Amino acid sequence: MFDGFIHRCVIGDRGPTVAVKDTIDIAGLPTKAGSRSLEAAPPAAAHADVVRAVLDAGCRIVGKTALHEFAYGMTGVNAWSGTPVNPRFPALIPGGSSSGSAAVVAAGLVDFAIGTDTGGSIRLPAACCGVYGLKPTFGRVSRRGVMPAESSLDCVGPMGASMDALVAGMAAMDPTFTPEAPRTGAPVLGTLSVAAEPAVLSAVARAVAESGAVARPVELPSLVAAFNAGLTIINAETWAACGRYLDTGLVGADVAARLAKAAETTAEDLAAAEEVRARFTAEVDRALADVDALALPTLPGFPMALDEALSGRVDLRASALVRPFNLSGHPALSIPLPPADGRPVSLQLVGRKGGDAALCAVGQQIAARLAVQ
Repeated sequence: MFDGFIHRCVIGDRGPTVAVKDTIDIAGLPTKAGSRSLEAAPPAAAHADVVRAVLDAGCRIVGKTALHEFAYGMTGVNAWSGTPVNPRFPALIPGGSSSGSAAVVAAGLVDFAIGTDTGGSIRLPAACCGVYGLKPTFGRVSRRGVMPAESSLDCVGPMGASMDALVAGMAAMDPTFTPEAPRTGAPVLGTLSVAAEPAVLSAVARAVAESGAVARPVELPSLVAAFNAGLTIINAETWAACGRYLDTGLVGADVAARLAKAAETTAEDLAAAEEVRARFTAEVDRALADVDALALPTLPGFPMALDEALSGRVDLRASALVRPFNLSGHPALSIPLPPADGRPVSLQLVGRKGGDAALCAVGQQIAARLAVQ
């Protein structure tokens, strides 16, 4: 059974074990980004900054992980490099694009994994596989040595089987991250009314109530517009980074079709998307002014069946509640909840820019409280 590793290795000390998504350079290994078009890529000449950081922190890298090709898909399906099996929910997709990183964490093969998140690509597979995932504040963790080289959306972040593992991973990845002491008072959560399946909404509402948090309704009027704007920008930026590989004829059918469509993005489309970015970012900042974090589901529904994804089904709406916060740049955390009808559900918390440690402290408090329910 394919566990998510595409290249096993041992680099570093005898400390915590780490897996690294294959869009991130490890010196001496090729970075193929899950694409046959990069099969002959030369070995990276140097470690990405985040790889150097975890090695300097005493971690041990044990392999590179699979992903949705070019980190440009939500299901994690990859016919060329392999689709990881979702360890806890094998009939469902592992989620993308950081599918392998989520899978090896869920399987207990590493202490934490490193993924990237351009439109939900850490939080979505974390939710599918029932683990924790953090998209840090945009720009917080260095992207030097990460593909694509240029992005206004992409963030490098950790995935773990517990909040403690996630926080330890973030501290190893980012020397400026100092974990906050456990909170004592009840957190104040701004609860968002969003379009999602009733069972998902019920599970998230129950978790907020059982966490002991003080809930205050808040609104983000531009949430849907932010989702669409995020798609516009990722399309333009991925086309700029990867469009040239279409000519090889080696790009998978799903990503090739999406890239060809992305080529149609116009300067006017981008200008309109940037206007939405500014408006939505201000809305999120206002919503966070009097609360510790925003609370909403990570996914609007249950993950797709693996058989459906393998047959070619695509559903970008799975990122409807995560992608907007790539546009705004706020840190966002996915916390797994008890399964509903045997399927995974997760709570998403969104914090203030730069407040990654405070957001994780709220996440630790809520996760600890829910564990005793």
